[in-house]
Amino acid sequence: MRLDIVNLCARSPTMLATITQIRQAPGQEWLKGMVRRCRVLISLLLLLQTGCSTLGLQRDIGSEVALQHAAVEIPEDHLLDVWIELFDAGMLPGDKDDASGLSMDIRQAESRYMPVVLRDAMEKTGYWGAVRVVPRDTEGGEVVVRGAILASDGERLELRITALDATGREWFSRTYESAKVAASAYQSGVQPPVEPFQSVYHAIANDLASFRDKLTAGEITTIRRVAQLRFAADIAPDAYAGYLQHNDQGHYSITHLPAGNDPMYRRVLAIRARDFLLVDTLNGNFDNFYRDMQQPYSDWRRTRSEEAASLHQIEQDALKRKLLGVAAIVGAIAIEASGNGQRSASTGVLRDAMVLGGVYAIKTGFDKDSETGIHRDAIKELGDSFASETRPLVVEVEGQTHELTGSAEVQYARWRSLLKQIYASETGLDGGVE
Repeated sequence: MRLDIVNLCARSPTMLATITQIRQAPGQEWLKGMVRRCRVLISLLLLLQTGCSTLGLQRDIGSEVALQHAAVEIPEDHLLDVWIELFDAGMLPGDKDDASGLSMDIRQAESRYMPVVLRDAMEKTGYWGAVRVVPRDTEGGEVVVRGAILASDGERLELRITALDATGREWFSRTYESAKVAASAYQSGVQPPVEPFQSVYHAIANDLASFRDKLTAGEITTIRRVAQLRFAADIAPDAYAGYLQHNDQGHYSITHLPAGNDPMYRRVLAIRARDFLLVDTLNGNFDNFYRDMQQPYSDWRRTRSEEAASLHQIEQDALKRKLLGVAAIVGAIAIEASGNGQRSASTGVLRDAMVLGGVYAIKTGFDKDSETGIHRDAIKELGDSFASETRPLVVEVEGQTHELTGSAEVQYARWRSLLKQIYASETGLDGGVE
């Protein structure tokens, strides 16, 4: 494959400078040497790209991404339900300056907020059945989307997204990184607040839709059946674990199917429908949290972006002043060496003024911490109070009333235990209840 050297080199400042030298070079030998240098740079670039984007592992979202919609209505029996697990909050940056104003409380809140944004984007595409946000490691989804927050500071967003279906086949695992977002993208007073990183979520939704388009009708049917059997095996392992084979790569395959008129399996499917209702109720809690968080989260991101931009400008100004101060000192020394004491004193005053001005400029960059702290504390309170604000759910199992309390994750774990009790009470068999 022939490489367009000029276009490839123009992608980076270093290569662009090299091309400029080539074009300005007077001699043919010098031109050949510069071309060889450019080819080396191209090889290094391709090597780096291979290391970080093999099989499409990296997607840099540099401009607005339009959401892809299904061209025609997809038949209901070809729709796959999607479960988006709560994101992994990840870790804060190791650099103290990069981590300024961030906290794990905010990250934990983001891990609940961002899946809702992605869910809303996917629901608009027309490619999917029900799209739900669920606790991590929830069994029974047809398509599962897992996310991890790699970076989120108001100016940029970086997510690692892994998608797989019920058979255990991984669709893709990619990192999505946004372009830098300016503070002006957070429009004050707009209700509801605009999501500046919407293109990232659109890119994820588009990739999921593109992969789904490649599935055959037979593959979709298999995914749906495996999801049902995995749920059945989780509720009643003794009865249904043997219907699936699980290999060392984590892939599931169907060994045989339950009979169409199997009453026990019909009960399992009825229990699964109850499970969907509970998950929908939990999604209502996630929606409430999302709405409560929207405004303070947008304000916090805007204020932190403004602070970062101001601090960056101040640091640049401070550096310039320090350099001028150093120049003044050098000039003062030179004047003193010439023996003119009066000129040396005036230069020393100028030098001191410049140094003090630089120190003052740096100090003013940190005076806005108190403004950022107001919004950071508001989100921290949302994250801390999420478990207590989740409404208790009251369910009835065989005439007994049970109240599910705690966080969404705790409630759902307790609910799964109750589902096994439902199965055991309806069939008289052990549903794997501990």
